[in-house]
Amino acid sequence: MKVFISADIEGVTSVTHWDETELTKAESTIHREQMTAEVVAACEGALEAGASEIWVKDAHDSARNLIPSKLPHEARLIRGWAPNPLMMMQELDESFQAAALIGYHSRAGSNTSPLAHTMTGAWARITLNGREMSEFALNTYTAAMFKVPVVFVSGDKGLCEEAAGLNPAIATIAVKEGVGNSTVSIHPELAAARIRAGMLQALKGDPSKCLVKLPAHFSVEIQYKDHTKAYQYSFYPGAKLKDPVTIHFEHADYYEVLRFLFFAA
Repeated sequence: MKVFISADIEGVTSVTHWDETELTKAESTIHREQMTAEVVAACEGALEAGASEIWVKDAHDSARNLIPSKLPHEARLIRGWAPNPLMMMQELDESFQAAALIGYHSRAGSNTSPLAHTMTGAWARITLNGREMSEFALNTYTAAMFKVPVVFVSGDKGLCEEAAGLNPAIATIAVKEGVGNSTVSIHPELAAARIRAGMLQALKGDPSKCLVKLPAHFSVEIQYKDHTKAYQYSFYPGAKLKDPVTIHFEHADYYEVLRFLFFAA
């Protein structure tokens, strides 16, 4: 079994402030260690479930956050950005049997995490066919494009509730809850233990139940915080300026949606 893991940091237990997420800030060190511990736990659960190959995408900011030496020997680590339209799911293809998203967080426009955002700080919110989207939802659709089910997600409570709403079969572990500009987190060791157990159980079940069906057509709207960004990206082929801060894009091919998002981020 070949498993893909995409790892972020804002949904890791105890991470609360942006300074804790930036590689250049000293206080990020212990949180990068915990991000690594939670990814290692997911890898261990996958190996126990029978995975023979694991690919891990460091998908936060610089994409140079995970500590390579702590990962199991079976894991291949993707560091840095290619960059290409798959973004946080770089190197995913049809050869994988399952995917997991570790350390993910609530979407832009939500109030369930002090670090809520989607992709970049430039977007106030993004909708697809009227549904407000998170990085979880966008990347789960990316996996579905390759017929790969996202079977397990860890992160904040708001994100986990969103995952359950998209497909209740997807296993989730909430390691913290956002309250205003604060978080309430479980112990780091408990988070790792629950992630390992959750990953094992998810892969031992029926991954096919977790596969999300892609819509036949995609209507995307991005609302920017800065009107000049909306104006700039409205010149992408097929994009239109809906109002001073919003651009609209439609296509029947999800890869073309990803290409649009890649340039409009």
